[in-house]
Parts: sequence; C-alpha cells; structure tokens
Amino acid sequence: MNLLSFKALTFDCYGTLIDWERGILAELKPWVAASGRTLSDDQILEAFGEEESRWETATPSKLYPGILADTFRALGRRWEIAASEAQAAEFGRSVPRWPAFADSTAALAYLKPHYKLVILSNVDRASFAESNKKLQVAFDKIVTAEDVGSYKPDLRNFRRLLAELEKMGLAKEQILHTAQSLYHDVVPAKSVGLKTVWINRRKGRPGAGATVLPKGDATPDIEFPSMAAFAEAHREQARGR
Repeated sequence: MNLLSFKALTFDCYGTLIDWERGILAELKPWVAASGRTLSDDQILEAFGEEESRWETATPSKLYPGILADTFRALGRRWEIAASEAQAAEFGRSVPRWPAFADSTAALAYLKPHYKLVILSNVDRASFAESNKKLQVAFDKIVTAEDVGSYKPDLRNFRRLLAELEKMGLAKEQILHTAQSLYHDVVPAKSVGLKTVWINRRKGRPGAGATVLPKGDATPDIEFPSMAAFAEAHREQARGR
C-alpha cells in the first residue's frame, strides 16, 4: 500500500492510541481480587468486551461514562461480585486514567505534517478531551459517539465521519482508517468503502481482548503491530519517493 497517496488518517482512539486494556485492568483487577475470585486478564477483558458491546447496542444515546457504569454492574452480576453504585460511577469516570501507548505521541507528532488527523471514537467529548492531553496533538476533527448518538460498529458513525471529511474537501479515496478493533472499526470502515490499517496491538496474543470477535469482512488493507511501525513505514516510503 502506498501510504503517501492518502491525505487524512482517521483514528480509533481506545485500543489504538490509548491503552484501554491496561486501563480497564487497572480498574477491574483490584475489585475482582478483593472479592476472592480468580480471573485471568483475558477473562476480564473478554467479559468486559461482551458487556460493553451489549450496552452500547442497547442504549446508543447514553454517554460513555454511563455505558461503563452499566458494564460494571453487569460484570458484577456475571461474576457474582458486589458492585456498589459508587464503584460503578467511579469506573464510569475512569477513561481519563487510561494511559497512552508509549509510541502514540511520537507517531502522531511525526504523522501530523503529512496528513489531516481525525478521531472517530466511541466515547463522549469530555472523556476524549482528557485522553487527548496524553496524546499531545491537535486533531483536525473529532467525532465521538456523543456527537452521533450511536456507537461503532454502527454505520451511522462512519457516515458522519465521511460527511465531516467531505466538508474538509476530502474524498473517501483520500482517507485511511487506522484502528486496532476489527469489530468496531475495520469491518464497518470497509463496508462503507474506506481503506483500513490494522494496528494489531495484540499481535502474538490469543483472543480479541476487550473487543468482541468481528462479523463480516475483517481483512485490513495493511497491518502493523504498533503506531511506531506505521510511522516508520511511512518514513521509509517517503525516503524512497
């Protein structure tokens, strides 16, 4: 793939730029351990992915802190662990505590002069604003689930993204969608005709982690194990131009 042929990179944030699995585990593991239950990291993440997806589908207009709180309560029922309203609300406020991947800031800083950088995220504006501080880049456009009233993989989110980029003078063929989640991003992005980059942060690890398994065509156009590898591939192509 010629990375130099695109003018905009559209990004999923959580799982791609922000290490949401590390953030989720930091919040949930102490709660699980205090209950006396023994669950592996992957068991926690996979259960989270199933419950989060269910609540996003059931209540698409609810802001993401509310989705997280509902997910927490559902995990408590699933694992038979007491889940107080205070604990659920605190988990709902946890997004600003989730760390960025170590390579995100440098990769975005490198890519910024070469592309318009756009976010398509399954969170609310306030939560993303806190995460954006960790990424240290000014995105050219930010589209959240709060803006659309639905959560990816709903195609409404991608249609809204394309409409916003059209206002910026960008055609679909000039856009490269960059994401970790095959379920939330690669499948729906491909279905609306976008080229896709899979940032396979779980490369070499079994399972899908905090996302559910995809349905449909989940074959990306190109794959990298990290944002650093993506930036380096662009750098090499630019040198050889």
